[in-house]
Amino acid sequence: MMRKSFFLVLMVLSLIVRGEDGSRLWLRYDPLSAEKAAEVDQNILHIHADMTKPSLAAGVEELQKAISGFTGRVVPHSTRLQHRSVVMVVGGSRLAGRLGLNAELQAMHRDGFIIRPMVRNRQSYLVIASPTQVGVLYGVFHLIRSIKIDEFSSELTVKSEPKFDVRILNHWDNLNGTVERGYAGRSIWLWNELPGILSPRYKKYARANASVGINAMTPNNVNADPLILSREYLYKVQALANVFRPYGVRMYLSINFASPMVLGGLPTADPLAPAVRQWWIDKVNEIYQMIPDFGGFLVKANSEGQPGPLDFGRTHVDGANMIAEALKPHGGIVMWRAFVYEPDGIDRAKEAYLEFVPYDGQYHPNVTIQAKSGPVDFQPREPFSPIFNGLRKTGVTVEVQITQEYTGWSDHLVYLGLQNAEMLKSETYAFGPGSTVARMTDGSLIPGRVSAFAGVANIGQDANWTGHHFGQANWYAFGRQGWDHTLCPEKIADEWIRQTFTSDPAFREPVREMMMSSLETVIDYMMPLGLHHIFAWDHHYGPEPWCYVPGARPDWLPRYYHQATKEGIGFNRTRTGSGAVDQYEQPLADKFNNLETTPEIFLLWFHHVPWDHKMNSGKTLWDEMAHIYQRGVDSVRSFQKTWDRMEPFVDAERFRHVQSRLRTQIRSAVWWRDAVMLYFQTYSRMPIPLHLERPINDLEYYKQIKLPYLHHN
Repeated sequence: MMRKSFFLVLMVLSLIVRGEDGSRLWLRYDPLSAEKAAEVDQNILHIHADMTKPSLAAGVEELQKAISGFTGRVVPHSTRLQHRSVVMVVGGSRLAGRLGLNAELQAMHRDGFIIRPMVRNRQSYLVIASPTQVGVLYGVFHLIRSIKIDEFSSELTVKSEPKFDVRILNHWDNLNGTVERGYAGRSIWLWNELPGILSPRYKKYARANASVGINAMTPNNVNADPLILSREYLYKVQALANVFRPYGVRMYLSINFASPMVLGGLPTADPLAPAVRQWWIDKVNEIYQMIPDFGGFLVKANSEGQPGPLDFGRTHVDGANMIAEALKPHGGIVMWRAFVYEPDGIDRAKEAYLEFVPYDGQYHPNVTIQAKSGPVDFQPREPFSPIFNGLRKTGVTVEVQITQEYTGWSDHLVYLGLQNAEMLKSETYAFGPGSTVARMTDGSLIPGRVSAFAGVANIGQDANWTGHHFGQANWYAFGRQGWDHTLCPEKIADEWIRQTFTSDPAFREPVREMMMSSLETVIDYMMPLGLHHIFAWDHHYGPEPWCYVPGARPDWLPRYYHQATKEGIGFNRTRTGSGAVDQYEQPLADKFNNLETTPEIFLLWFHHVPWDHKMNSGKTLWDEMAHIYQRGVDSVRSFQKTWDRMEPFVDAERFRHVQSRLRTQIRSAVWWRDAVMLYFQTYSRMPIPLHLERPINDLEYYKQIKLPYLHHN
């Protein structure tokens, strides 16, 4: 009793000294209640694992750290099986054979795991088993999570396998330390120090990813600097890969298609030129000599000025297959991004489909087309990209944003697990009902192809990693949804709250409710009813639907998307307009083509609608917009009230940080409401309903704002 009391005092003092800056993420191993600690003490007395295997050694270290934090007791590692041991078992081993697990493990996904109580020779064990040592590590993190969220018992039985083979973070980090669309400080990759100095943060990063099942990453921007493939930088990449390997995080690289010209001195990067093909073979061989478990390449080609095969009169198929052939002997893959659009196209939303679907079936099996979740560009709400129903013989990777480029940066509390879930469960009807985006991309409907789930990372050097403490939930949710896209986003939010803050229902329930309404809230005060891309020029933080930049491409400007006139507003993508509706399968094509059957959340995405159109609520379109914008503002205000009530449950540092961000979010929501409604009022000529709040400033005031002045930096 004295030992435990002393331990609790030490823990409290430690927290006071360290503060709660958010650096521990959801991996907080703080003391449990006496009852829960006793249950852990009774069931986990020893740990048995082969410490020569790096991932198992990492698992032992993690479990020992967790139990020590939970109970104050050091759990010893035992070289032999003992009563009440956690036993870490890898398929094919002698121990797996003794326990009769080999046949079951052989039939599992290589990353899957089993947690199961077993009794042998009157001794009880809690077995964590997997076909691979990394899979066992995932099982260890699941066990720790079950303790944290009150799901642990002596009868804990779990069988879990990932839905996607590759669950990858795409960092948009530049070699100079800046981060494109990064809102949590500078890049965590200190290239000037590598390979000689390894920041302790690299291991913490790998731990966090492994804890939610993320098994891959690209450290560099898709707008890639060819220098990343130089020998100098490959040594730096190798050093990172060595840190990540025990945690199952494989290294991929974003590459510049013109690298043979820039680094190799070749006169061309033509994918059909023998010298170019040989350059890639030699470069890939060089990489695998240094990083034997290297994953492959992410390629942004012929998009936004990036070089690609079209520059040499070739196709995306030619470029992707050339690199795929170089990677194939090593088991590597190519993730070829579908973010393409033509400057003179009739509809930017159609371009990826038009450029990739005609070549369906011609890509090598180790090529996956990486498509953004929606057809335009990570808007707060988009219909799913029709490329997901168009490519049926080709592997397709879903790319989502974890960083909040279009949802208020790290100022705004927005739980993007909801956005991911909405998109993944969308019906494409490619193979009839049940052909959801998730099943079209996870290998269940298109077997034999790469299955992957990619997220643009929101990680930086800020102490709390993501700039906003609630931004951590988006990293966490991405990992959990990549592992199992059938998980309810509410459950994921609940897990994160319990592990990051507290399990106290007085905190957990209102905060979870706030998170679950946060996506709809940001859509309400930014771009409801299918409005999209009316952001300010370049930085994408605040509203600027009036934006005009001389010489800019039309599809880089908001007017292209909102199409506001005195008659109405919205982009006509029906058969009388751009015809984008016919890139969807039936019955969706006809549903989206009809003004009356289009879901109102996508109304202005697919239709140019009169201002006086009668909505389902009975209001005119104009009045409906006014009410929704006000609803968004009111909802953010309710977030602040909710959070203020949470002060007794949260350390002062994190409480003040979130409180400050919510104040900024409220100001931003009002800015959005007033600027957008005042601007569109110049077309509608209709009054804002009298019972709603009046704009604080006039339109000219908002037109003078050229920078995200409400951002905290």
